[in-house]
Amino acid sequence: MPSVLNPYLMFPGNAADAMTFYKDVFGGDLKLNTYGDFPGADEALAAKIMHGQLDTPAGFTLMGADEAPGMELKAGNNFAVSLSGDDESELRGYWDKLSGSGQVTVALEKQMWGDTFGQCVDRFGTAWMVNILGSG
Repeated sequence: MPSVLNPYLMFPGNAADAMTFYKDVFGGDLKLNTYGDFPGADEALAAKIMHGQLDTPAGFTLMGADEAPGMELKAGNNFAVSLSGDDESELRGYWDKLSGSGQVTVALEKQMWGDTFGQCVDRFGTAWMVNILGSG
């Protein structure tokens, strides 16, 4: 699978509604995972969207989630650019360059859903997410 670059939108608790709206606009296949879908989820977060992905017939991929606990959502920080795929070497290379002169906000490491994931803000203030499928 080639690496994919796409927008990742954050929402203040209405990610399911927003992603469903985008499915109505663009069509395609929508998958929504709640925090409750994973072991050890906080009861208060169980119904919130941890990750949503819309793959459209036109080849667009749009991802989204409800803002993580403890994070403040405000205009300007409600999106990131997501890089994902299964080419671990390629994606780790991007990660190293993006995070090297920036700030790591989530270390690139194995996550509970089975992938290796990390978040950083590059030296220009752009937020990036890197997800390496089934690695680690």
